[in-house]
Parts: sequence; C-alpha cells; structure tokens
Amino acid sequence: MRRLILLRHAKSDWSEGLPDVDRPLAPRGREAAPRVGRYLAREGLAVDHVLVSPARRTQETWELVSAELSPPPAASTEPRIYEASTARLLEIVQEQPDTCHVLMMVGHNPGFETLADLLVQSGSQIARSAMDEKFPTGAVAVIDLPVDHWSEVAPRSGRLDRFVAPRTLADDS
Repeated sequence: MRRLILLRHAKSDWSEGLPDVDRPLAPRGREAAPRVGRYLAREGLAVDHVLVSPARRTQETWELVSAELSPPPAASTEPRIYEASTARLLEIVQEQPDTCHVLMMVGHNPGFETLADLLVQSGSQIARSAMDEKFPTGAVAVIDLPVDHWSEVAPRSGRLDRFVAPRTLADDS
C-alpha cells in the first residue's frame, strides 16, 4: 500500500510585476498554511518524503506546514512539479523509490486537481464531491493506492481517504 498526499500551495499574492514563479504567499496563505500543518500533525498523517515545486509560494507553504510537524519529514525541491501536466505529475509519482511509502507533493493547480481526479476511483462520496467541486489553495487530498510499487500507480487505482480545505479547519486545529 502506498499513500499520496497532494497539498496545493496556500493563497498567493498576485502583486503586479512579479514573475509567476516568484509570487509569495498572501497574508491569508501565511495564516492558513500552519493550520494545515497542525491538522496533518493532529491526524497523524506521517510522511516519508516531500517533493516541493520550486515556486516561492510552494516553498513558503511547505516551510509553514513543516514547522508544525515534529519531526518534519525530509523534503526536496522537484522542478518538474512547476507548471506540470497531469501526465508529468503521474510520471513523478511512478518514479518514487519503494522505500517511500507515504509521499507528499506540494504544488499547483490545475495539475494537482486533474491528477487527483485521474487517480481516484473510490472513497468517501462527501470528500469526492468536495474535491470535484473545487481544489482550493491550501487543500489536502490523501489518496491511498493499493500497490506495492510506485511504478504500479495507474489511473483510477486510488481511494480518496480524505479531502480537506483550510476553510474547513478550526483556527486552533
């Protein structure tokens, strides 16, 4: 069994004049990201490794989320996540070593939303409906994959364990 956790970056700042890759988090994003981290910690969603897009907003999101985890899992920047197609994201997942059982990726839409849609076959209807409606900034999709090797991950092979958006979490989560 493998578990994939997709974390979309928190709300970013759309200030004029910055290239997309350099956009920082907005104040709302800086407030939401630690709340997501506290949720992950409280729920015991332990991660073996984290792949983070090189975009500033994803790096800042991970920094704030990981500060709430004890100890924070190993993380590395994965340049291919930024502006990745669904096929590229799936390829990144399939390349992961078998020593990693729980992988988190911190990245962007539309890629994360379409990857989740591609992978999920079953799971909570309420969570699936929420995810189908919108994959907002700061949202977390936890997808269980009944495979022994990441290379076996295929479309419609996953079960959505949960889908959580920051707005659904209490401020003291």
